[in-house]
Amino acid sequence: MLLSTGRHRRTRTLSIAAAVAVAAGAGGVYLGLSNGGAQAASTTVTVSTTAQLESAVKNATAGTTIQVRAGTYTPAATLKSTANGTSSARITLQAYGSEKVKIDGSKLAAGSWLAGIYGDYWTVQNITFQSSPAQGFVVTSSVGGIFKNLVTANNGDSGFTLRGDGTTNNLVQNLDSYGNYDPAGHGQNADGIAVKFGSGTGNKITGARLYNNSDDGLDLWQFSSPVTIEHTWAFGNGKNRWSDSAFEGNGNGFKLGGGGVTVAHVVNNNAAWDNTLNGFTENSNPGAIVLNRNTAYANAEAGFYFATGKARLARNLAVSNKGGLSKLGSSTVSAANNWDSGVSAPSFKSTDAATAYASRQSGGALPSTTFLTTGSTTIGSTMN
Repeated sequence: MLLSTGRHRRTRTLSIAAAVAVAAGAGGVYLGLSNGGAQAASTTVTVSTTAQLESAVKNATAGTTIQVRAGTYTPAATLKSTANGTSSARITLQAYGSEKVKIDGSKLAAGSWLAGIYGDYWTVQNITFQSSPAQGFVVTSSVGGIFKNLVTANNGDSGFTLRGDGTTNNLVQNLDSYGNYDPAGHGQNADGIAVKFGSGTGNKITGARLYNNSDDGLDLWQFSSPVTIEHTWAFGNGKNRWSDSAFEGNGNGFKLGGGGVTVAHVVNNNAAWDNTLNGFTENSNPGAIVLNRNTAYANAEAGFYFATGKARLARNLAVSNKGGLSKLGSSTVSAANNWDSGVSAPSFKSTDAATAYASRQSGGALPSTTFLTTGSTTIGSTMN
């Protein structure tokens, strides 16, 4: 809760013991200063044990910043909060400085998510969420979230999920999501990032690497509002890397719908390669999906599969996809792509993907690479 009086907000830093005591005294509802009507203080809590982390997340309120010291944290139950920040007093969960933080779900009960945010105006950044028995990190019906420089790896279902109605104006930036596999479903559910079963405008995914997941890189199943995806790579998805004799993973790079919804997602400057199905697919979404300057390379099926809807494709590049460059229906608008008449495919500077796995640049940007770059200013992904 914030009291608006026009005074400057003050910031204080608490030890975890003091912070938990304040929260307990306030019934877990309010952390801050109540100073004759002055605006509530933001509070910084620094944690270094799993118990401290669990308490800090449970008791966070608007203006709380939780800084997590280096180490591996193993919560006994899902890290979950229904608290709301505000646009001017966000709730922040982040690594302390440049320290390396891993939150590990290996001690959770079967079927448990590792982390769940049900509130608005959260910032979560610079943390790895790994080894959950189910989903790694789930955001439900959140407004204004910023989820930056995260890793969601080797979880028992999708690595990162946005879901629920009222999921509005969330930014997922510089996510690495890989190795996610659902043994109970023999791999048919675990995506790198899933934006599913919900609605809400203004959601954006940028700078992600979604790779080596059992199902799809990105899946927008039954999300009925447009999502923007840009500068994102999806590769190596759908392969049976877990010796599952009944494996059912799909393996699309970008699955852009499904489940009976009609929605015009916006997909610009992305790349999909070495997936076991299509690079980019409508997945029965009949909406006017917009795809500009994307590259599909060496996927096992089509580079671009848009056979039934009204997608609009321009300046995309497809090379060496075993199922063909593209499979397009009569309602699809296609112009200036390399499969269109009179358009040639520029040569790649490199087809060695090794640098795509390299460490990210300072600040979290995708690694610098010549892989699948052409130098063209008119067609295909710029790979940055």
